[in-house]
Amino acid sequence: MRTLATLLWRRLDQPGHDACRVSLHDAEYRIEGCAVFRHTDGRAAQLSYRVLCDTRWQTRAATVRGWLGDASVHLSILHDARQGWLFDDVPVPSVAHCIDVDLGFTPATNLLPLRRLNLAPGQEAEVPAAWFDPSTGILQPLPQTYCRLDGSRYRYEAPTLGFEAELRVGAEGLVHDYPGLWRAEA
Repeated sequence: MRTLATLLWRRLDQPGHDACRVSLHDAEYRIEGCAVFRHTDGRAAQLSYRVLCDTRWQTRAATVRGWLGDASVHLSILHDARQGWLFDDVPVPSVAHCIDVDLGFTPATNLLPLRRLNLAPGQEAEVPAAWFDPSTGILQPLPQTYCRLDGSRYRYEAPTLGFEAELRVGAEGLVHDYPGLWRAEA
């Protein structure tokens, strides 16, 4: 295993932190971390995550373990070449067109499309993601657009959420400033 990056974020809209490590294991990239935060509904949460990707940064699998308030969270998301995305072993046809997983409680998964697309300044791409929102507990499509502004800034849009922001990323590709939501700790 070779560690490529580590980062600690502070949540801005609620109390919380997220610690993340990006590593390379043979022919597999891994994004692993743990988010501890107060959910928007007031419940305390501790969610550990692991995302496995191939060498082209295409998501193969993800797991989330922990708790949200008094509810335990133990889920798996798997991309199967024949069945598409499986959420706890159940196919989810509505996200079949998605390449990336977006875990809605961490900025870590923004790394996936940023690395995979490797956009040049001025380039833009629509990249719908299989989005897990801990509020609903379901996997659903999330239309997203990334436009690279320069070497360290992207315009990000998630129109169904009514969200648009300018993201600042570090040299390793992780988001360092996610306005109003997360900021990397110095």
